[in-house]
Amino acid sequence: MKWSDNTILITGGSSGIGLAFAERFLKRGNTVIICGRNEEKLLQAQEKYPELHIRVSDVSVESDRISLVEWVKSSFPHVNVLVNNAGIQQRFDLLDQKEDWSYYRQEINANFEAPIHLTMLFLTHLEEKETAGIINVTSGLAFTPMAIAPIYCATKEALHSFTISLRHQVSKRNIEVFEVAPPAVNTDLGGPGLHTFGAPLDEFADGIFQGLEKNQQEIGYGRSAKAMKMSREEIDQAVEQMNKQYQ
Repeated sequence: MKWSDNTILITGGSSGIGLAFAERFLKRGNTVIICGRNEEKLLQAQEKYPELHIRVSDVSVESDRISLVEWVKSSFPHVNVLVNNAGIQQRFDLLDQKEDWSYYRQEINANFEAPIHLTMLFLTHLEEKETAGIINVTSGLAFTPMAIAPIYCATKEALHSFTISLRHQVSKRNIEVFEVAPPAVNTDLGGPGLHTFGAPLDEFADGIFQGLEKNQQEIGYGRSAKAMKMSREEIDQAVEQMNKQYQ
């Protein structure tokens, strides 16, 4: 797929990985729309990159997803790339639940339900385009789960499976499907300061775009690239080693 002259929607695009992707897409001559829950962050992103188009939308809410898609199709009818990037990471002990179910369900809605629903809402529109793409952002934790983030890991693994099914279903169409599986990246995912040990954001984003420009369908970086190719024995060893750090 050619990564210029597209019209691209990025969910969760006001900061972190989403904004880093938006910056790189803009530099390649694309029209870029970002959405997010926080209007202030969206305005700050637009101030930094005036070419950005912004929309306040909480993709964990069904009605917001529907109105987002209707607005994008109407305002940007040439949209041909969907980047399902928005996500939530909650760390908690399953034996010490401090919130009601609605709190935990929000993570499922944002990480799994939203990308599936948005994909289904956009598919017929994308099929009409000469070239189109869907990029699902999963996680290295889809392959080597971390026990302290049980829902996050499960939703990302589920999104990985969905992405494979989607790729096969549209294989004879003009829609290309990509999966980006980040390792720990130095962003505020899960809360400020939790991922300062992670890969530098710009280095990670540059690495991912090298993979996109080679049309790699599944792209990891650093530890996540290794995790995507591990045997079951290697996965078990990696999970045990990682989870010892949080006991």
